[in-house]
Amino acid sequence: MAYQEVTTTGYGTRVGNSFKAIGTGFLMFIAGTALLWWNEGRAVKTEKMLDEAGSAYVEMENPNKKDASLEGELICGTAMATTEDSLSDAQFGIGAKAIALRRTVEYYQWVEHEQSKSEDKLGGKQVTTTTYTYSKEWVGRPVESGSFKDPAYQNKNMVLTTFENAEQYAENVSWGAYKLSESLIHSISSREGLELAMAEDLLRQFDKSTQAAYERFYGVQPKQQQPTQQPAPQPAIPDSVRALLSDSAKAVLDSIQAVNDSINKAMANAENKKDLEYVHQASNVLYFGRVPGSPEVGDVRVTFEIVVPAKCTVMAVVDGDSFKPYKAKNGKRFQTLVMGKKSGDEIIDAEKEANNMILWALRILGIMIVIGGLKGIFGFIETLLKVVPFLAGIFGWGIGVVCTVVGIAWSLIVIALAWLFYRPLLGISLLVLAGFLIWVFAFKGKDKLKELASKATNKSAQPVPAPAEPAQTPENV
Repeated sequence: MAYQEVTTTGYGTRVGNSFKAIGTGFLMFIAGTALLWWNEGRAVKTEKMLDEAGSAYVEMENPNKKDASLEGELICGTAMATTEDSLSDAQFGIGAKAIALRRTVEYYQWVEHEQSKSEDKLGGKQVTTTTYTYSKEWVGRPVESGSFKDPAYQNKNMVLTTFENAEQYAENVSWGAYKLSESLIHSISSREGLELAMAEDLLRQFDKSTQAAYERFYGVQPKQQQPTQQPAPQPAIPDSVRALLSDSAKAVLDSIQAVNDSINKAMANAENKKDLEYVHQASNVLYFGRVPGSPEVGDVRVTFEIVVPAKCTVMAVVDGDSFKPYKAKNGKRFQTLVMGKKSGDEIIDAEKEANNMILWALRILGIMIVIGGLKGIFGFIETLLKVVPFLAGIFGWGIGVVCTVVGIAWSLIVIALAWLFYRPLLGISLLVLAGFLIWVFAFKGKDKLKELASKATNKSAQPVPAPAEPAQTPENV
């Protein structure tokens, strides 16, 4: 069952909040404008830097041999990234020879979700209904359930144990005859799961502490069924019997005795090794809980991954036996590592495409922030009219349209001015487009808004028709 919470906000409070939002609206408007300007400059500088790098780089034919003539040059080459460093996770007693070792921790928890729906009432009040729902999910950190809205779900979360995410990198990673810098090492993404082989004593310690945590929250669980009775160990053959036998018979008995010894040893190991009920290993995952396939609230899973040697392409400036970023004339820096074999032109094209995607993503974000700021500045007008929700809806729609058109036009002007500063030709085109939008709104939008307002007024002024009299029937005559 979903849990609902209903709150009512008075008209005076809403008006006060709308006036407070004016300041926030101005800040959003300024922030959006600044973002648009900065984004255009960033994109232009990045594109110029990539053009410069694309014409300056040289192909490194054989990265496995140092070439003094390439010192200080922007190169592009492909080689295997390898390391002899051994990385270890001391908390879990595991390790491997790898470029990187990562530990990721997840917790099975109740998670609260909320969804709100507001309704304006006559007189300016606003009634908000918030619905809270709950689901069990794997999350990256424990969830504090004491603050849940629904009392039925409060304090329902616990964790059997807690660990931090961890990540470490090898210090010495070779790339052919060269060494990779720290930033390039972090770009290698050849991840694989690390097969776990943890010490039995450490697993037993984890199992014991996990069991204690489980029983504190869920109570003592019934013991699992004991294994079936094992056969008794086979006794050794007495020396007095051996003395009476021939050499061939003794050889047969020695073989039989060796088999008995191996059986006894296996039985002893089986007796000493007890099944762990609360800790389980599976491939590269260490699971804390009773049944990995059926998680309970509080279960924890820890995943281990390593970054293994792999072929990768580097584009950077040769600096001795290592690399450093390329610095363009405009001050922008560039270096990259991509997986697999790539040509320099492919890398430059991919970087330009990424730069263009970032440009448009930040443009859209900036325009939305500008529009949101304008709505925050002029939103008090709609709030003042909330005493009559129908009327406020009409004016709110109009304010939204105006803020959207003005926000887009202002954003285009800012983008155009930025391009005038960085690239004049395209900037003039954007200014023309912005002027056209303003003209359309100024000469066409006003008439449309008047028409809509007139229709709404006429509709509200029409008299309500009287109900029709019922037809006469023999019964009511």
